[in-house]
Amino acid sequence: MNVVIAGGHGQIALRLARLLTARGDTVLSLIRKPEQADDIREAGAGPVVLDLEDTTAERLADELTGAQAVVFAAGAGPNSGAARKDTVDRAGSVLLADAAERAGVRRFVQISAMGADQPPAPGSDESWRAYVEAKGAAEQDLRARDLEWLILRPGRLTDDPGTGRVTLGEPRVGRGDITRDDTAAVIAALLGAPGVERRVLELVNGDTPIAEAVAAL
Repeated sequence: MNVVIAGGHGQIALRLARLLTARGDTVLSLIRKPEQADDIREAGAGPVVLDLEDTTAERLADELTGAQAVVFAAGAGPNSGAARKDTVDRAGSVLLADAAERAGVRRFVQISAMGADQPPAPGSDESWRAYVEAKGAAEQDLRARDLEWLILRPGRLTDDPGTGRVTLGEPRVGRGDITRDDTAAVIAALLGAPGVERRVLELVNGDTPIAEAVAAL
């Protein structure tokens, strides 16, 4: 499978690129900075320097030509302000979906967040509120499109070693932690799985082996 990952230098994205290329897939990773290219190559993927905040759907579609799936793994990051939460977490996903439609790429996996479909709790931090609202708007946009979309909402991400065991299902699976290793492994499994399109899934660590959790869908 030929896969393009937006936000290719992110922690989940690099893990995903390693998993996909190790099984023989071809991966292009979109990155903002040329100095990130070596990390992409080390993960086995091909780097493409293209800033989602400074490009067009037409230009982006050129990079998606020939791809069979795209993964939106981009994010403005915890230290960014509300404006960049909107331009990256929302508008970046919208732009990638526009480009996918232009390029004829049907499968689109969006990494979202728990709570993206709910109003932020009263008194929530402004940055968290902006993040959740941006992710929610991105989900709404994607769900309205005629793509084979899949929205994945991980729980609280950790850098602990992967366990290979998860709880994966439609909302609500309950709050919990999920390792970045296991999140990447679930995305890799979902990309090759039939019958999972046009679904919203939530993910936390649990007791079910990843292959079984995906097959059960």
